[in-house]
Amino acid sequence: MVRVASLNGSDGRNETGSGTPVIEVSGVSKRYDNRQTVDALRDVSLTVEDGEFVCLVGPSGCGKTTLFRIVAGLEPPTSGDVFVTGSPVTGPGIDRGMVFQEYNLFPWRTVEGNVRFGLEQPACDCPDCTARVEELIDLVGLTGFEDAYPKELSGGMKQRVAVARALAVDPEILLLDEPFGSIDAQTRDHLQRELLDIWQETEKTILFVTHEIEEAVTLADRIVVLGSNPDDSITTVDIDVERPRDRTAPEFVSLIEEVRELIEQRGRSAEQSH
Repeated sequence: MVRVASLNGSDGRNETGSGTPVIEVSGVSKRYDNRQTVDALRDVSLTVEDGEFVCLVGPSGCGKTTLFRIVAGLEPPTSGDVFVTGSPVTGPGIDRGMVFQEYNLFPWRTVEGNVRFGLEQPACDCPDCTARVEELIDLVGLTGFEDAYPKELSGGMKQRVAVARALAVDPEILLLDEPFGSIDAQTRDHLQRELLDIWQETEKTILFVTHEIEEAVTLADRIVVLGSNPDDSITTVDIDVERPRDRTAPEFVSLIEEVRELIEQRGRSAEQSH
């Protein structure tokens, strides 16, 4: 099912969800003024509901990562507002856990130390940090590697540590920006299944940026397609397919082609505007 959401109108909400928005993006624009003015986003509105798994996709340069960073509070919008659980986003917060393509682990800390870092923040109030760290290490399948250092871990294991650290403070939202982009295909498939297990167990709201269409169709409740041309409308694709999803099923393949065509349309629109 495809639903077109106007950038300055409908927010593309999932009609089958809980109806409770956890992330609200309202009329957000982002302009960069360097040697030339670049509009990365223009008047974008979007909501993500409690417990939803939403993937952001689109052609290169469409503003996926920019929107991610604005929701994360890592950079401000030029105009517009972002709310998380009803409160305006003015910077990073413990209500949002973040995972990036680069693992960003502390090389001098062990697995246990990296996960524990999330609990060392001033705003964190954890009555039993040791138990929480053990629980998270078990959740991501790294029991037995507590004393290992990042240099001793594979790429997939490092990303598991990053996910555990992001979950340490029990955030409302998990934000992931191309988290499996630098990992081999077999490990990526395994981590996708693990992430779905974690999502279903923790019931977190997830916003996931990816350039891999198959990954988005595998993971998402809903796919949001952005365009390289800031004047393009956001297109929302509901993935109403039971999990676990069979990647060889005709319905799955059809959804991949549908999303691919939407992305290609956005790319052609951007080329024609130049």
